[in-house]
Amino acid sequence: MAGNTFGQLFTITTFGESHGGAVGVVIDGCPPNIAITEEEIQRDLDRRKPGQSAITTPRKEQDEIHIMSGVIDGKTTGTPILLLAYNKDVRSEDYGNLKDLYRPGHADYTFQMKYGIRDYKGSGRASARETLARVAAGTIAKKYLKETLGIEFISYVEQVGDIKTDVDFESVTHAQIESNIVRCPDENIAKDMIKLIEEVRDDGDSIGGIIRAVIKGVPAGLGEPVFDKLPADLAKAMLSINATKGFEIGSGFAGVTLRGSQHNDPFYTDEHGKVRTKTNNAGGTLGGISSGETIYFRVAFKSVSTIKKKQSTITKEKTMTELEASGRHDPCVLPRAVPIVDAMAALVIMDHYLRHKAQNL
Repeated sequence: MAGNTFGQLFTITTFGESHGGAVGVVIDGCPPNIAITEEEIQRDLDRRKPGQSAITTPRKEQDEIHIMSGVIDGKTTGTPILLLAYNKDVRSEDYGNLKDLYRPGHADYTFQMKYGIRDYKGSGRASARETLARVAAGTIAKKYLKETLGIEFISYVEQVGDIKTDVDFESVTHAQIESNIVRCPDENIAKDMIKLIEEVRDDGDSIGGIIRAVIKGVPAGLGEPVFDKLPADLAKAMLSINATKGFEIGSGFAGVTLRGSQHNDPFYTDEHGKVRTKTNNAGGTLGGISSGETIYFRVAFKSVSTIKKKQSTITKEKTMTELEASGRHDPCVLPRAVPIVDAMAALVIMDHYLRHKAQNL
């Protein structure tokens, strides 16, 4: 496979380019009889779509999803599902000046080196528009996991630049996350984040940050050591998202300052006879397998590479030039990346749950 397919039993294959006719996904291995509608998928896509606020790209795409196969009378049939969204607000002329040069920090150069050709109109497959397909597929996985196991996915913007919230991630709700355009559950910190993004945008620049992801209700036993450990697959899923530069689970890098006696999570049995741990420095996994505790991790996103500030670069002929990029780009990807993180987490858990069931009949 050429890198466009994710998963082993619950697989998704995405296709399409930012300035092509459409983007979409084929989902294979989906269990039958899951009730799903275009409206349910659309709700998640509306959280990811461009033009939803003053701090996102002004590109106006409704991202209207169409279920083309695999669903009958509102239920999945067990056969491949094709989800499709047509591109509407395409302005390829904005990218004409990028045909013969490479944007600093962007995939222009590496795509050219790999394929000997690249889609300079909206960046092709290197565009975050591809993630529409992931979010659409993730909606189905989230619904199945919620209804079957009670699993809940909660992601939010924890940090933008040097502005950070220390809100307790265990208590964060979806309502708090969706209460503001930056998707930070801390109302006061959210205002500071929005102000910073606006300042960066007005200066023709961009800024990065961190998304905190929380998965509640995952049963113990999911994960396939040694190479398909649950945290390893979560890391791969998150680092496959555009602009990601870091992943840490549980205590992460901060854990190196703790001794074993401090970092170990002591076991106990709760009033229902369920094995629990008193702390959760491990982040909900042990030995690459889910422990039954809340899974939590952080994903670092870099600043968007296409900016309006003048930058030094080179042409395809290796001559020096300067670039002041035009077009429509996010000054900060974090608000729109929240549903993408949720979706990729759901795809990983869905795949591992099905693999667990297949192995443990």
